[in-house]
Order: sequence, then C-alpha cells, then structure tokens
Amino acid sequence: MEVRDEPVRDTVRRPLHPRAALSGTKADSENRLTHKNSDSPGLGNAWLDLTRATLLVLLPLSVVFALVFVWQGVPQTLAGTHTAQLLDPVTYTVQQGTQTVTQTATTQAIPLGPVASQEAIKLLGTNGGGFFNANSAHPFENPTALTNFFEPLAILLIPAALVFLFGRWVGDWRQGAALLGAMLVLFIGLYAVGVMAQSTPNPLLVRLGLHGPSLEGLETRFGVVGTMLFATVTTATSCGAVNAMHDSLMPMAGFVPMFLMQLGEVVFGGVGSGLCGMLLFAVVAVFIAGLMVGRTPEYLGKKIGAYEMKMVAIAVIVVPALVLGGTALAVRLEPGLAGLLNPGAHGFSEALYALTSAANNNGSAFAGLAANTPFYNVLLAAAMWFGRFLVIVPVLALAGSLAAKPRLTASPGTLPTHGPLFVVLLVGTVLLVGALNYVPALALGPVAEHLALFGVR
Repeated sequence: MEVRDEPVRDTVRRPLHPRAALSGTKADSENRLTHKNSDSPGLGNAWLDLTRATLLVLLPLSVVFALVFVWQGVPQTLAGTHTAQLLDPVTYTVQQGTQTVTQTATTQAIPLGPVASQEAIKLLGTNGGGFFNANSAHPFENPTALTNFFEPLAILLIPAALVFLFGRWVGDWRQGAALLGAMLVLFIGLYAVGVMAQSTPNPLLVRLGLHGPSLEGLETRFGVVGTMLFATVTTATSCGAVNAMHDSLMPMAGFVPMFLMQLGEVVFGGVGSGLCGMLLFAVVAVFIAGLMVGRTPEYLGKKIGAYEMKMVAIAVIVVPALVLGGTALAVRLEPGLAGLLNPGAHGFSEALYALTSAANNNGSAFAGLAANTPFYNVLLAAAMWFGRFLVIVPVLALAGSLAAKPRLTASPGTLPTHGPLFVVLLVGTVLLVGALNYVPALALGPVAEHLALFGVR
C-alpha cells in the first residue's frame, strides 16, 4: 500500500491583502468566525475590516435609511438654496456707518442640499455633525415623529448588532446576550430617570403659573419622551446628534446624558468602541469575582493575569483623569471661567459636560459654554486626542496578550459569563467604576443644581 505524506494545514490566520478583503470561501469565513484555533499571533487585518464595514454594512444601510428619510420629507437635492416669498414682510433696521437704515425683507433663502444621505451616514456612523446648525431638531433633518424614531434606531443599530457578532465570534451566542442584557438594564434605567426628571415641573415656572413639564429648549412636537429617548441614545453611544438643547434640560435630566458618557459610552457605545469598552468592564467583573472566590480569573477561557489587569486599569482610568483634570483647569483659570454662561452649579456642569463629551468622543454639548476660544479649543482638542490614543494603546496590548494565550477548558470553579448572575455583576461593576470616578464632580454639578432648584438645603 502506498503511503502519501499529507500536507499540514496552516491553522494560523494570515492577514489578507486589501484587494482580497472580500474574497475567500464560505468555509474560510466560518473558520474565522468560530476561532477554531485557540490562540493567534495577530489581531486580524485592518484592511479587511475597513473594506467589509464600508461596502457590506455602511453603504447599504445608508441607502436604506436615506430613502426612508426622503419618504418622510427630508430634502435630498444638489440645489443650493430656495428663495421663498414671505407671507408677512419683515421690517428691520441696520446700521450703515453713522446712519440707521430701515429695510424690509420680502423673501427668505431656505438652505437645501443632500440632507437625507448625509443624515443617514451621520447616524449610522455615530458622528453627530448636523447638516443644519440646529442638528436633528431642525424640521428638514428630523421632520416627523417617525424620523425621530428611525434616527435613534440608526444610531443603535450597528453597536447592538456587534454584540451579537461578538457572541458568534466566540462561538457562544449567550456571551453576546449577557453583554446585551447588561447594556439594556443600564439604558432603560437611565432613560427612565431622565423621563421622570424632565417631566417634573420646574418650581420657578410653577410660581409663574406654568404647570407641566419644562419644555424650554425642547421641540414641543417630540415632547419629553421623544426628546429624552434621543438624548439617552446619542450619549449612550458616541454620537453627538441632538434633537433638543441639552443645556435646557432639568438638572437630573441633564445628569443622564452626562453620566452615560462618563460610564465610557459602553451602553451600546460607538460603532465597535462601545463593545470594546464593555469588554474591559467584563474583565474587571471577572477579576472581582475571582478575588471573592479565591480563583485566578478567566474570561472566555483566557486567564486574566497581572499584565492584563494593568492594561485594563490604564484604559479605564485615562478618560476620567482627562475629564476631571480638564474640568479643574476650566473652573480654576480665568480663561475657563470666562467661557461659562451661567454661574454656580450649572456653570460647573457646562464645563464638566464639555470635557466629558470631548474625552469620550461624543460631540454633544451644554451649549451655554462659549467654547470657541483659544483656551477651550486647546483644552478640548487635547482631551479628544489623548482620550482616543491613550485608550487605544492599552486596549490593543490587552487584546494581543489574550490572543496569544491558549484557551483553557472550563472547570466547575469557573465563573459562567453568560447568565443573569454575570449580568448583575457586570452592571454593578460599570456603575461602581463610574460612581467612584465621577460622583464628587456630579455632586458639584447637576446634583447641587437640582437641590438648589427644589429648595433642599
């Protein structure tokens, strides 16, 4: 009988060339998704991720959402502006040199453009820059109650889908379901707090005979429920799109978007970055559980050692250090104080919110802050730059270390990371870290403002 030497299959996942990003058999794709090899010498291929994400996810979804927005009345045209005749001419005065001249306006230039397509990719990519200055409060960007539902849906769609993809990648959908459960608990809880806080009548307005929820700075066509849904979604993720003025929210309603960002935007979070941040907290959660039972912590069959915890600690501490340090500079130095529109607790909240938004890659603001000054331009730019790169480096180091470790078989003492117990532990870890980092600052900002507003001494 003739014996032939069989070639040894190469089980190492090799990076693909950019032009090969969309090639490969179905079997190759399944092998990559289920991680049949227990360790890996690399972290994957950036060109593969970029090409597939752009061509197979972002472009098709952008077309679908753009068509939905056009159906609902969002403009999509290459025309510049449209001149409309005013039904009621407006008379106004202008100063020309030393003379005051009275003029009458009979027309209005209405800006137009490819709004629907820009709006779609802005939301799906969790960016937040509005086509119009009023962002998603503008009737051309967000004309109906239906678009006010689809826009937050577009923001959440890809971050939520990535949680399910994570479960498929690790070969256990329950792992993704546990992360999704923790995210939903945090999202629904904080959203409920925001709705209740904003629905509470402002006592200063009640004295003037104005009862009901405070709608100053809000679009009345969306109301409290629609406004707080958008505010919660846009700050739970890394998207700065807004449909109301966050600076006008009641103190504890303004606390909600601020705190969601301070948690690290891990409640769904940005496209990819939210899942990454939640996994950092998952590692912290299993480490805490390991300390309680006296076992070496494991996550997905990988042992968590001293090096991994050092990288997690750096990644978790960097952003709070930038936020709190930057806020201290803003409220201590004269150029920082000059940018605050409001005195007292709300002025402190404006600075705290600005640094929180910049360091966490959001883009929303308490717009009472005059941030277009050299001081705030430099301070916020530094927070944005360091808030990204000082987190990316330890996260990549952590990923590389875990990828190179062999996968261990689960033992009776291994903490299950796919059940309700782990969801509770993970939620507690996220809240604990957020509380330890930010509670003193929040007590000086929205909490102090709330107590002062309602006369609590």
